[in-house]
Amino acid sequence: MNELLKNFIEKDCIIYCVNNTSVDGIIKDVKENAVLIETREGLQLINVDFITRVREYPKNKNGKRKGFLID
Repeated sequence: MNELLKNFIEKDCIIYCVNNTSVDGIIKDVKENAVLIETREGLQLINVDFITRVREYPKNKNGKRKGFLID
């Protein structure tokens, strides 16, 4: 999982967790069992064991975030 998460470093992503929550922001680093993500509120660490899905935030034709519903 860590090797796959490294593909998303410096990209704006949505990380879905086991408890039906999601965190969106820019993935800064992936170490052993944690992901460092920069959100609007600041830096957060997420345990890799609790991640169920990661996807890059969709962008419109101007390169800005698209509005969409999180499923």
